[in-house]
Amino acid sequence: MTTEEHAQTPGQRLTALRELLIHRPPMARELPGFEPAQAPAEPVELFVRWLLAAMRDGVPDAQVLTLGTTGLDGTPDARIVTLRDVDPAAGEWWFWGETDSPKGRQLAADPRAALTWYWPALGRQVRVRGAVRTGDAGAAAGTFRLLSLKSRAASLVGRQSEPLAEVAQFRSAWAAAEHELAADQGIVAAGYTQYAVRAEEVEFWQGAGDRRHVRLAYRRPAGAGEWTRGMLWP
Repeated sequence: MTTEEHAQTPGQRLTALRELLIHRPPMARELPGFEPAQAPAEPVELFVRWLLAAMRDGVPDAQVLTLGTTGLDGTPDARIVTLRDVDPAAGEWWFWGETDSPKGRQLAADPRAALTWYWPALGRQVRVRGAVRTGDAGAAAGTFRLLSLKSRAASLVGRQSEPLAEVAQFRSAWAAAEHELAADQGIVAAGYTQYAVRAEEVEFWQGAGDRRHVRLAYRRPAGAGEWTRGMLWP
């Protein structure tokens, strides 16, 4: 925060924010084009093209997405997770998590999810919706052992989203997890699970500075059969 900004009152900062929200439009820059007529017949292939383009263009954390689920009280919920794999044959997008985390409990109660990517530098968004299934426990254990030591330590700490009374408790739990890993490199966090979203709807959105955005949607009922596709009004 600059000296001038620090001197502003909360009301002045709110006014400045509102002015920026109105007068600084998003995507006011050169963005790539998108020709839906040239898109492949299946959405995973197009998704792979877009994600590779984002990663090669240096978009930070391009594989990171927003996972939307239904809360146990019926209200929407969302958080950031990392894409771990895609399966073109099945039309599935994979991410990992713990069964005793909020998302794990929510998916056990209502195994449906929405995935959303947005790459600001390219003005591109991808949305995926479908039913969720869990992967094989043995495969999950094998995958867990391939993670970085810090990722494995984080999973062993667990207790995701539970109240934390003081930072010292977290530091102690982290040290204990690192000690476990040092003693047994093959240890696997209890409840570590691979989740797959079997897509029923996939939408590709290419933004444009002149607001003439392009949207292409793929659909297949119940996540099976042939894909159909068509453009949507932006």
